[in-house]
Amino acid sequence: MLRPAAALALLACAAHAAAAGPRITLESGVFQVRPAAASATIEVFVDGPSDPPPLLGQSGRDGDLLSFTPRYPLQPGLRYRVVYRQSARATPVVASFATPRAAPAASTRVEGISPSADALPENLLKLYLHFSAPMSRGEAYRRIQLLGADGRMVELPFLEIDQELWDHAGRRLTVLFDPGRVKRDLLPHEEAGSPLREGRSYTLVVERGWPDAQGNPLASTARKTFRVGPPDYDPPRTGDWRLAAPRSGSRDPLVVTFPEPLDRALLERVLQVWDAAGARLPGDVSLDAGETRWLFTPRDAWRSGEHTLRAATILEDLAGNSIGRPFEVDVFERVEDRSLEVVESLKFRIE
Repeated sequence: MLRPAAALALLACAAHAAAAGPRITLESGVFQVRPAAASATIEVFVDGPSDPPPLLGQSGRDGDLLSFTPRYPLQPGLRYRVVYRQSARATPVVASFATPRAAPAASTRVEGISPSADALPENLLKLYLHFSAPMSRGEAYRRIQLLGADGRMVELPFLEIDQELWDHAGRRLTVLFDPGRVKRDLLPHEEAGSPLREGRSYTLVVERGWPDAQGNPLASTARKTFRVGPPDYDPPRTGDWRLAAPRSGSRDPLVVTFPEPLDRALLERVLQVWDAAGARLPGDVSLDAGETRWLFTPRDAWRSGEHTLRAATILEDLAGNSIGRPFEVDVFERVEDRSLEVVESLKFRIE
């Protein structure tokens, strides 16, 4: 038998529970009400400007727990309204639940990192990151890292400038190594040395968390591991190039082979093919063999006769040496603004 004080405490708890009313929850896609009267009903609607019918589903009861399981899974990003009635005449209790929106599928990826060769010079000037879709701005230097063979991050290897060097489409980023450390006889080079050291291996890491232009992260982290060879101080010479001319009447590519890798972004735009009549030939350019081969496929079939390959002298090797000119420190000179009019020409004949 309960003592009077205990009985009063139970009555107080019961009165509090009754005043609190039923609690409506959403657990693992199932709507639940507790405590629920024996005659209670539950309906679920999709909130919206229209007046839709209640969801199809199955109601169930377990003691004072009333549940409703929708026939079909709840849709991400929708808001659902639950109407609980203790009896036909009772004032309904209404609750609203919003299902989280589905996380957008990460689809943008790093399509490539160039130079693509496995061995790069100690005085490498730049890297290019190629993305499958436009990327966000202002994130680059937080999202790329250069790691040594021991996994430790190389300290400040890149020239971090406020105006990131993106192409017009926002899909190719130019990453410059600090030229003060790359160029000989400059104080940063003397004090800190080159960011890359001959004989060592490094890994460039592009983090998955980098958001694209839509705010979605990259599909995966990208890495490029390479080893470092001796520095390169010799400008490229067109006289060292080998041209393999196709046959007349075909659309086989003209193949130009270089003795060393050259700058990919420049290769894609500063070499041109002209015919004997002095007209530039339209066509498609591709690169392979670690940027040591340039292939030009004409739009129309080759015609016999003498042709010319014109190379703008701004074309650079991986260390920033351009045709006939060693690397200069003025890295702020925009490549797009340099003159394309200074060229060297190589003749070849289509038989």
